[in-house]
This record gives sequence, C-alpha cells and structure tokens, in this order.
Amino acid sequence: MSASELSKVLKEGELEKRSDNLLQFWKKKTCVLTEDSLNIYADSQKKSKSKELKLQSIKKVDCVERTGKFVYFTIVTTDNKEIDFRCTGEDNCWNAVITMALIDFQNRRAIQDFKTRQETESTSPGQQERRMARAP
Repeated sequence: MSASELSKVLKEGELEKRSDNLLQFWKKKTCVLTEDSLNIYADSQKKSKSKELKLQSIKKVDCVERTGKFVYFTIVTTDNKEIDFRCTGEDNCWNAVITMALIDFQNRRAIQDFKTRQETESTSPGQQERRMARAP
C-alpha cells in the first residue's frame, strides 16, 4: 500500500470523468479522496488505479455548474491540464469536498514551509545580530 492509500480517507464513491479522446464519453470511476490525493480507479474493486492526482499538483477546482441532476466541475492541474468530472447533486458533492481538501492541504504546506523557514533562520549564523539590529 502506498503512503497516499494510508492517508485519512475524506470521501469515497463514484464520480464520472470525461474521457480525453475525441468523443469525450462520461465514464463512471470509483474514486477515493485522501488528505494528499484523489485516487481514480478503473474498477469498483479498486484493483487497478488508473490515475492518482496529488493535491500538490492541483491548482484549483473550477467551472462548477449545476445542470439537471448533475454538478459539473473541472480540476485544473499545476501544468494547466483540465480534467472534467460530474457527480449527482447530493448534499456533499465531490467538488466541495475536493476544494476543502485542497485548501487544507495548501494550509498544511504553508505552515510547514513557515516552520522550516523559521528553523533555518534561527540556526543560520548572524541571525541573532540581525534581529537585535532591527529591534527598537
């Protein structure tokens, strides 16, 4: 089992993904959203993972639109690739859960970056002198 599969599962179920080919059919996929990634499986038994979207590679969830019984949304990756999905308009739709997971991931990463920066600054030589020079 990979590290992402050991992460806390935030949502699991069915999601439809638009195919990349010319005809662009909607295909039902079994999906598992964890704290670190959206795992998309080709089968309901989750034996073969067809795609793993790490949250660090997702820029945003965009183009949310409710039409009839479906909510359509697009995941935009950091390399500007767009992946189209749709789900039924249930209370806790995938787009909202993915957006919240992405925000949480970005916040955790920002806090970690800040802590790392603080540790680096406090251990670098001459940092105490610079802080004292800035003090009123």
